[in-house]
Amino acid sequence: MEGDRVAGRPALSSLPVLLLLPLLLSRAAALHPDELFPHGESWGDQLLQEGDDESSAVVKLANPLHFYEARFSNLYVGTNGIISTQDFPRETQYVDYDFPTDFPAIAPFLADIDTSHGRGAPHRVNGKVSGHLRVGHTPVHFTDVDLHAYVVGNDGRAYTAISHIPQPAAQALLPLTPIGGLFGWLFALEKPGSENGFSLAGAAFTHDMEVTFYPGEERVHITQTAEGLDPENYLSIKTDIQGQVPYIPANFTAHMSPYKELYHYSDSTVTSTSSRDYSLTFDAINQTWSYRIHQNITYQVCRHAPRRPAFPNTQQLSVDRVFALYNDEERVLRFAVTNQIGPVEEDSDPTPVNPCYDGSHMCDTTARCHPGTGVDYTCECASGYQGDGRNCVDENECATGFHRCGPNSVCINLPGTYRCECRSGYEFADDRHTCILITPPPNPCEDGSHTCAPAGQARCVHHGGSTFSCACLPGYAGDGHQCADIDECSENRCHPAATCYNTPGSFSCRCQPGYYGDGFQCIPDSTSSLTPCEQQQRHAQAQYAHPGARFHIPQCDEQGNFLPLQCHGSTGFCWCIDPDGHEVPGTQTPPGSTPPHCGPPPEPTQRPPTICERWRENLLEHYGGTPRDDQYVPQCDDLGHFTPLQCHGKSDFCWCVDKDGREVQGTRSQPGTTPACIPTVAPPMVRPTPRPDVTPPSVGTFLLYTQGQQIGYLPLNGTRLQKDAAKTLLSLHGSIIVGIDYDCRERMVYWTDVAGRTISRASLELGAEPETIVNSGLISPEGLAIDHIRRTMYWTDSVMDKIESALLDGSGRRVLFHTDLVNPRAIAVDPIRGNLYWTDWNREAPKIETSSLDGENRRILINTDIGLPNGLTFDPFSKLLCWADAGTKKLECTLPDGTGRRVIHNNLKYPFSIISYADHFYHTDWRRDGVVSVNKHSGQFTDEYLPEQRSHLYGITAVYPYCPTGKKYALGCAFKLAG
Repeated sequence: MEGDRVAGRPALSSLPVLLLLPLLLSRAAALHPDELFPHGESWGDQLLQEGDDESSAVVKLANPLHFYEARFSNLYVGTNGIISTQDFPRETQYVDYDFPTDFPAIAPFLADIDTSHGRGAPHRVNGKVSGHLRVGHTPVHFTDVDLHAYVVGNDGRAYTAISHIPQPAAQALLPLTPIGGLFGWLFALEKPGSENGFSLAGAAFTHDMEVTFYPGEERVHITQTAEGLDPENYLSIKTDIQGQVPYIPANFTAHMSPYKELYHYSDSTVTSTSSRDYSLTFDAINQTWSYRIHQNITYQVCRHAPRRPAFPNTQQLSVDRVFALYNDEERVLRFAVTNQIGPVEEDSDPTPVNPCYDGSHMCDTTARCHPGTGVDYTCECASGYQGDGRNCVDENECATGFHRCGPNSVCINLPGTYRCECRSGYEFADDRHTCILITPPPNPCEDGSHTCAPAGQARCVHHGGSTFSCACLPGYAGDGHQCADIDECSENRCHPAATCYNTPGSFSCRCQPGYYGDGFQCIPDSTSSLTPCEQQQRHAQAQYAHPGARFHIPQCDEQGNFLPLQCHGSTGFCWCIDPDGHEVPGTQTPPGSTPPHCGPPPEPTQRPPTICERWRENLLEHYGGTPRDDQYVPQCDDLGHFTPLQCHGKSDFCWCVDKDGREVQGTRSQPGTTPACIPTVAPPMVRPTPRPDVTPPSVGTFLLYTQGQQIGYLPLNGTRLQKDAAKTLLSLHGSIIVGIDYDCRERMVYWTDVAGRTISRASLELGAEPETIVNSGLISPEGLAIDHIRRTMYWTDSVMDKIESALLDGSGRRVLFHTDLVNPRAIAVDPIRGNLYWTDWNREAPKIETSSLDGENRRILINTDIGLPNGLTFDPFSKLLCWADAGTKKLECTLPDGTGRRVIHNNLKYPFSIISYADHFYHTDWRRDGVVSVNKHSGQFTDEYLPEQRSHLYGITAVYPYCPTGKKYALGCAFKLAG
C-alpha cells in the first residue's frame, strides 16, 4: 500500500481487502501476496469502493462470531484493515485517535498486505537515552535525552540522531555505532531466504551490548529496550548506557570501515560477537583503536504464529557504509549505516545487487532510491527537498510562499519542513496557523476595581490577570482591605524624656523641658541644674494640671535620682525602674497586690556551653577556624539547642534532628526540597504567660489552627475567612502543638504536643481547663484524628514510627502498626465507612496507606508521584481523600480505593496540614506562615490569613455547629447513619 507522507501512517488504496485477512495475521510484519490464501473475485471476495476510509457492505456470517461475551452475525470491513461488528460512524473515530472508542474493533491492523512491490515505507523510531558514564576519569550523567531514527526500508539505510548529550560524552560515543546499528539490523534489507530483526522479533525485545575498548580495556554496557509501536506506528525504544569510555578530544572525527557480522539464532535469542577497528583523525593526526562487542537480543516468540519455514541458524549482516558525526553547535550525535541481512557468504564472487539494495547508490541522504532493472536505479528527493535526487537541497517554504502561516505570524524554515510563530503580542488560534491579538488582562489596581483601603492607607499589588493583593502602608495595620492607624506612641518609640504625639499613619516626638534633641534622642540641658528625674517630675506635674490627665509623676530621692520603686498615683499599678528611669520588664504588679521588691540587679552569670555549642566549637577548631563549603558544622539556636533542620555546609543536603542532635531516620533530602522538621524544644515565653484556659468562641463554623504554644481561632462567614475576628483560643507555655482535631459530640478539642510528649484535650465551654489524657510512651506525636461515633482517637508518632489508637479518655490504648513506617505524619478517619488513612513522608519511598479502623486490611493507596505528603483530609460529603504535598507542591484528591486521582491545584508553597469544609480547602503553609483557602472546583486561591505573630502554623481543623450522628455497633463492625 502507499505510505501516507503527511500523517506518517499507511493509507489504503482501492485494492481488495480480504474479510478474514486481519484475523490470520500473526505478527506486525507485512504479508507478501504469495503468502495469502487464494483470493480474488473468482474466489467469492468482494471489492471495496474507492476511497481512503471506506467500509464494506454488511457481511453475513453463517456461523455467529463469539467475541468475549457477545455473539455477532454481521461484520464490516474497512479499507484501513479494521474489522468491526458495526459500521464506522466517521473517519476520526478510527483513524485520528489512538484506538477506536465508539465501536467494537475486532482487528485494528494497519497495512495488512504489502502491495508496495519492494518499495517499502520508511520506518521511524522515537525514544529516550539515559547514561551514567566516566569519560576518561570525568563522570558525565544525562537523563531522557531524545533519540530519533529514520530508516529507509527498501535499501536498509538507518539514520539515528541523539540530542543534547553533554559534549564530552557525545564526543566519546562517536565510535559506538552499534547504538544506531541496532536499527540497521532491525530493518536491514532482506536477501532471499533471510529475515531482518523486525521480521523476527517484532516491536518488543531487549538488546544488550557489552563493549570493551583496547588498549585501555574500558568497558561500557548498553541496554536498548523496545516497547512496541506508539499510536503513530513509531517504534518506541529506551536506551541506557553505563560504564567507562575512552576520552576523545574535541574536533577529532571517528571513521569506521564497512564490516560484516554473523548473527546466531536460537529460540527467542540472537547473539553476535565481533571486533571492530576505528580511526580518530584531526589534521595530520590519525590514530587507530579497536573494541570488541558482545550482543545479545532476546524477544518473546508468539505462540499463535504459524510454523515458520526452515530458518538458517546463522545469518550475515553486511554493513556497507558507516558514518558517525557530532555537531557541537546543534548538540546532536548522529549515526548512519547501510545494512543487508542474508546467508553467510562463500568465497565465490557475489551476484550483482541493485545499488538500492546494497546502499552503493549515489542518491542523496534526503532522497529515496527506486530500483530498476539489473543495477539501474533512479533517485527522488523526499518531500520538503528539491533537486535531481543525487543532490537534494531543502525547499524554503517560507521564501516560496508554500506555507500556511497567517497574518501577524513569522514563518521559520526547517530542514524538510517549516513552522509558524506568532509575533509578540499575538497567540495562535485553534487552527495553530492563524495568529490573533492577545487581549491584555484587566489590572484592578489601575482601573480602580480593587477592594483595597484608600490610597493614603494601603497599596494595591497586581499579580497578573484579575488577581491582586492589598497591603497596608507603614503606620497602618490590617489586611489591606481595612487599615487602621497604628498608635506608635503606645509602642514607646520616643525617648523617655520626650512626649509622643500620634498622627494618622505617623507620629512625632518632642523633648520635654530641660532636654534638647530630636525626640528620639534627648539630652539633658547642661544649663539646667535639675536631674533627669526632677525634670520629668516637673514636666509631669505641668501636664497633670490639665483636666482628665492621668500622667505618672516620677518619684525622686533627696539627691534627685529615680526611686527604684515607682507607683502610679491614679491606677495603683507599681513597677521597678533602672537608674535611667526605664521600667524593668516583668516587675509590674496590679492594684491591691504586694508591690515588687526593687533591689540592685544580680550580677549576670554566663550559662555553661551546651552539647551543640561544644561540638560546634570543636569542629571549627578542627577546621582551622573557617570551614569549607563541603564541611558540616552543627547549627545551634540562641539558647544552644540544636536547630531542628541541619544542612551539610552550603549544600541543599539537609535532614531533621531531635533535641540531642541525632538524625531522624528517613528525613535526609536531595537538593530542591527541604524536609519538614518540627522542633522538639519549645521557645521561651518573653511576655507574661496567660492562663491556659479557653476563651469561648462564638456560635457558628470556625477553624482551629496550632501555632507553637497556642491554638488559634479563625471564624468563617460561609466559606470566607473573618480575619478581623481571629483570636487566640488557648495558650500553653512550653508546648509545641502540632496535631489537632475536634469531637463534635462533647465539644472537645484534642491536640498533640511534641515538646511535652503528650496528648491533651479541653472543652470549649467557658473557663475549661486543659486535661492531659496520654503522657507516656510518646516521643513525637504529630497527626491526630477523632472518630466521634466510636469515641476513639488515632495518632502518629514520627520517632517511634507507630500508629496507635485509644478511647477518648486515653484508656484502651493499642498499637495498630509499628512496621514499614519511617516518618508517619498526617492521619484521617472516615467513621461512616470505617476506614483509616495516613501519610508517610519517608524521603526514599513516600506513600499514603489505608486500613480498617481496627488495623485490618492494611494496604498502600498512593506511592507514585508524591514527595512530602504533609496534610491529609477525608471529605465525608464528596467521599474524597485529599492531600497536600510540600514536595510536589500539589493538592490532589482520589476516591477511597485510590482510583479517580486528580490534581486540584499544582502550585502550593509549603503546605503542612489541610482540612475540607463545604466547597473549600483550608491549609496551613510554612512559606506564608498563615492559613490559605482554595476553591475545590476551580482550584484557585481565594483568601489567606496571616497572624500578627509570624511563626510556623501546624495542624488545622474545622468546628461545625452540628454533629453527624451514627448508630455504633462495635469497633471494626459496620454501622449506618441514624434516620
